[in-house]
Amino acid sequence: MMPAQLAPAVEAPLPLSGTGRRPFQHLHAAHCESGVTAALLSNGGLAIDEPMVFGIGSGIFFFHAPFIKVMGIPLTSYRTYPFTIFRKTCRRLGVRYRSRRFFSRSGGEAALHELVDQGIPVGLQANMFWLSYFPREFRFQFNGHNLLVVGRSGSDYMVSDPVLEAPVTCPAASLTRARFARGPLSPRGLLYYPVSFPEAPDMAGTIRTAIRDSCRAMLRTPVPFAGVRGIRYLGRQVRRWPETLRSPDRSRLYLANIVRMQEEVGTGGGGFRFMYAAFLQKAGELLRHEPLKRASEMMTEAGDAWRRFAEAAALVVKERHEGRVTFDSLADMLDGIAERERQVFGYLAAHLPDRA
Repeated sequence: MMPAQLAPAVEAPLPLSGTGRRPFQHLHAAHCESGVTAALLSNGGLAIDEPMVFGIGSGIFFFHAPFIKVMGIPLTSYRTYPFTIFRKTCRRLGVRYRSRRFFSRSGGEAALHELVDQGIPVGLQANMFWLSYFPREFRFQFNGHNLLVVGRSGSDYMVSDPVLEAPVTCPAASLTRARFARGPLSPRGLLYYPVSFPEAPDMAGTIRTAIRDSCRAMLRTPVPFAGVRGIRYLGRQVRRWPETLRSPDRSRLYLANIVRMQEEVGTGGGGFRFMYAAFLQKAGELLRHEPLKRASEMMTEAGDAWRRFAEAAALVVKERHEGRVTFDSLADMLDGIAERERQVFGYLAAHLPDRA
């Protein structure tokens, strides 16, 4: 988790300019996009928390693609593609929203200024490396970070970033560069915001649809590097790295990136599993459906297994394993995690809540 005081803080609640709307309430969350979505919806009057957003938005996933590289290292992701959580959550709850991408920086800046000056909180996708409110040691090339702009003062934006405990300010030049960074997952100036909310969302139907979608993604994705198959695929890759990479340093570098994506970027593998477990627990209580509570326990166990893998992998990365952990044993752990998640989503698919 990022430290709270990284740049000049803005006193919360944040005032919105020119509209007389109630002040924006900053939300400190575990993950950027689910936190931004929960903040936008709850500030708009729809009571919803981050785990419920993550579950309804089908945020849970796994993806390891050696052909997509960030800083020369294969991409590993433990959640769905950026912007998917917001889009699916809004669509399933009946929230109307608007989103735009831009060909030019000037167009993106002008659109953001217009919305912010109307007092509309705006979600953005950006590259973390160029966000100046993060200390240099926390910045790296990652295009999938999400944040909220809730106002501006002169050449600075007022930013509500959910991974921070307090709002901060960000120079316009830094934010624009972050919004239009190139490379994998390029944001292309993406901005998004809700425009209307339903009076009474169909929570039972929404939850059923969301769980079924996550089960399909984890169990029936046709490509071999995604879902449960993707976890097994990563296990095979890890087992082969000492031979295929032909460099102990490079093998450890690849392994370190898996751990970083799991434990440092957002909430990572284990944290996302715990968040999904919280969603299943809440959904089970809301719908009075005991199998969802059992699935929550199973998912928590999967999250624990991911954390144990990260701890073991870190010993190899730091060369402190003393022969107790090998690439083969790490691959075995990934095979075990894949089986756990197969069982979780298989159980969920067989015990979906009834339609309302």
